[in-house]
Amino acid sequence: MKHILTSIFAGLLLSASFGAHAGPEEDRKALLDHYRQLMPNIELDDYVYGALAMNPEAKEQYDMVMEFPAYAADVRQGGVHWEKPFRNGNRFSSCFKYGGINAAASYPYFDDKAGRVITFENAINDCLKVNSEPEIKYGSKEMALLTSYAKSLSDNAKVNIKVKSAGALAAYEKGKQFYFQRQGQLNFSCATCHIDNAGKFIRSEQLSMMVGQASHWPEFRAGTEPVTLQARFVGCQKNTRAEPKEINSTEYNNLEYFMSYMSNGLKMQTPVFRK
Repeated sequence: MKHILTSIFAGLLLSASFGAHAGPEEDRKALLDHYRQLMPNIELDDYVYGALAMNPEAKEQYDMVMEFPAYAADVRQGGVHWEKPFRNGNRFSSCFKYGGINAAASYPYFDDKAGRVITFENAINDCLKVNSEPEIKYGSKEMALLTSYAKSLSDNAKVNIKVKSAGALAAYEKGKQFYFQRQGQLNFSCATCHIDNAGKFIRSEQLSMMVGQASHWPEFRAGTEPVTLQARFVGCQKNTRAEPKEINSTEYNNLEYFMSYMSNGLKMQTPVFRK
């Protein structure tokens, strides 16, 4: 019965913004209400921990790992890259307000002039282009380590994604539609796992809630292997036997935009460890 109800909820959320008064904020509030009913004992601020918030023992182990994370040297390597001067004397910090402090909390955003979603990785490469430097491959380890450090400058800043223009709303809606679209041989959508079945187990893995998922990337798997949010999109689609999109595709950028909006108000925590 619960599965039927949450499936109905997913359909309502998918169509909500097409109503006369509904919009992204109404979507977010409806999703939060859904999770509060499903998991009433979990505090909203703890949603950033995903499935760890449902398992006190696992959360305690996570906290111990985070005291001396194995990836610390990798993040420092990203910091060296961030601070290294370009040939013209500028640095990455020159491209961001306040030198990049708290900057990542406002990404992705919709650029009306460009007519597309700009992710933080896009902004990194835009910075390189402006300074006549070669771009970094999107999804590469080099980009992951650089953004691990750069996003750490936004630790504890609250996610603050805006949907203001008609173009921004259209991109948001496309991201939402992708999230609820069933794909692949298993006929799963993102919502199948993270809305319909949040808190349940697939094999040994407990499924996290979608709210909070976009607040902590890149993450380090097995201690030292950086994984970006869009690389995780690829992995999820492969797991459901769907054909993945390209990293930095319009579809994935819109999806990241939608998911990030749903984490508005939660504190960023980047990078983090996941097993």
